[in-house]
Amino acid sequence: MAQSPSSSVQAAREALAERLKNIRLDAGLKAREVAARAGWYPSKASRLENATTPPSDADIRAWCTICGVPDEAPDLIAASRSAQSAYVEWKRLQRTGLRRLQESYVPLYERTRAFRVYCSNVVPGLLQTPGYATALLSAITDFRQTPNDVAEAVAARVDRARILRHGDHRFAILVEEAVLRQRLGDAEVMAGQLGHLLSVMSLRSVSLGVVPFTADRRMWPLETFSIYDTAQVQVETLTAAVNVTAPSEIAQYVKAFEWLSDSAVYGASARTLVTDAIGALG
Repeated sequence: MAQSPSSSVQAAREALAERLKNIRLDAGLKAREVAARAGWYPSKASRLENATTPPSDADIRAWCTICGVPDEAPDLIAASRSAQSAYVEWKRLQRTGLRRLQESYVPLYERTRAFRVYCSNVVPGLLQTPGYATALLSAITDFRQTPNDVAEAVAARVDRARILRHGDHRFAILVEEAVLRQRLGDAEVMAGQLGHLLSVMSLRSVSLGVVPFTADRRMWPLETFSIYDTAQVQVETLTAAVNVTAPSEIAQYVKAFEWLSDSAVYGASARTLVTDAIGALG
């Protein structure tokens, strides 16, 4: 089984910490000596080397200067920033509410030509109706206790979805059948959302597949993820957004998407699953 995104990020942090340790060893210094020369508490050097404390840019510059290799600082700083941006907690991204986060995706969406989106738990954001988005973002706001700007965030999310009909973009979207059955909002909201999925299926730019409960699958259900061209993957966990940029890891998500696609149904078969879900609302 593939390494989890959070484990991958931790591995990057540990690799950086190991590089700092090797620089110190090559300089013939003890950790406490580095800490003393930098004016830190004695334990800080050990925390940096054990990846329990992420280094700041200033920490890395001081470390490299003390160890006699100041020219290595820029590369280490770049590696550190990459590791820190790869795993960003939602509470940090949403500390001022949800609207700004919705708007922050616009540049990424505009420059992406090929979207591959897999959702195992909710309707993908680009396909959400205002009612469904309101129910979902309200639940997120309540759970994370963020400032309530749900109305503004919903408007930003709906506005962002215009990209489905404008520009040179292609969208390959997969959802698990459970997404059609799990209610967010009341029956009227869900009926409106499922009806919207039927209309979206007619768009030339969109391929919408559903992985049925009964699929003979070789890929197990995964966490929600989006692949932007072949440059970046964003994985959504309960606590954080994980941005994957390593080519080898992106390749794994592309492969997983292809395997999930093989288990999905499309066209009339997918429409039947959606209409059945509407019928089950009562």
